[in-house]
Amino acid sequence: MKRDRTRDEPRRGGVLRFLRDILIIFLVAVLFSFLIKTFVIRSFYIPSGSMSHTLEIDDRIIVNQLKSEISPIERGDVVVFKDPGEWLPYRGEAPAQPPLAAAFDWLAAAVGLSAPDSDEHLVKRVIGLPGDRVVCCNGLGQMSVNGVPLREPYAFHSGGEAEASNVDFDVVVPNGSLWVMGDNRENSQDSRFHADTPTRGFVPIDDVVGTAFLVSRPLDRWAWLGNYPDTFKGVDPVR
Repeated sequence: MKRDRTRDEPRRGGVLRFLRDILIIFLVAVLFSFLIKTFVIRSFYIPSGSMSHTLEIDDRIIVNQLKSEISPIERGDVVVFKDPGEWLPYRGEAPAQPPLAAAFDWLAAAVGLSAPDSDEHLVKRVIGLPGDRVVCCNGLGQMSVNGVPLREPYAFHSGGEAEASNVDFDVVVPNGSLWVMGDNRENSQDSRFHADTPTRGFVPIDDVVGTAFLVSRPLDRWAWLGNYPDTFKGVDPVR
């Protein structure tokens, strides 16, 4: 008994159209995710304990990449930035991956599901904006910005109450730069310790990837990241 080819052809055509539509939807989703990751938000993981307990090792954070009048950097923001020069140790060449694993990592990174370059970036809290004078420490062990002493609930000290910094400093932040510090003050190689680098410890705003606003993983650490406006209340804006 012969098969009716005229019946099979519409069915085959319907399957092909369905597969074509699925492929188009997948490609559009990948393109959309790529554009979002490139221009709006992306994910990073935390490779060190310098921001403990705000951020712990292997936390995943979501970063807003809109650096403009829409979302300007403010004091207290947690920012992700590229190495300004000689902040990170040289890690050498990464070992080669099997082709399939490399392709999967590339795709996951392209759509923002992974961040293989996280260990090439740093995460710190903004303390001083361009023109700010940042000084530490006063008689109470506090840091001040433009003469206003700060109470810093986000700062962690292993011994409990302690000075805002274990080294003194008195700096004026240059135009186009930031003064940044880790919340884990006793275990953070931040602006305080890079005076001998090309940028003298300051972070060029052009090197900032974006502002972290969410801890997304692990789920039991899901939390919004604030910039503690009360801490910087009264600090006069730079004229």
